[in-house]
Amino acid sequence: MKRSTLAVLLILAAIVISVIPLLMIKDSEFEGADGQAEEAILEVNPEYEPWAESLIEPPGGETESLLFALQAALGTLVIGFGFGYLVARKRFQPAESVS
Repeated sequence: MKRSTLAVLLILAAIVISVIPLLMIKDSEFEGADGQAEEAILEVNPEYEPWAESLIEPPGGETESLLFALQAALGTLVIGFGFGYLVARKRFQPAESVS
């Protein structure tokens, strides 16, 4: 199997894996883990007061989603650059002369 065919199949598999749960779960809200954790803690201990708060409160959920997407994109770029560097370094390394 060619590399390009394998890459396309892996991308399609990733899309299917991420879309199926969204289609199967009806009438659900997808909120962040921070909010869910705070709710769970308040159920166990109603007197709990958080000892740290956000420095910047985004104006809406869309802004928070945008910041998360930018963080994910930046991380992907860093990892991709690292792998690309390692592959190129090995590929373009001058051959050692055999004497």
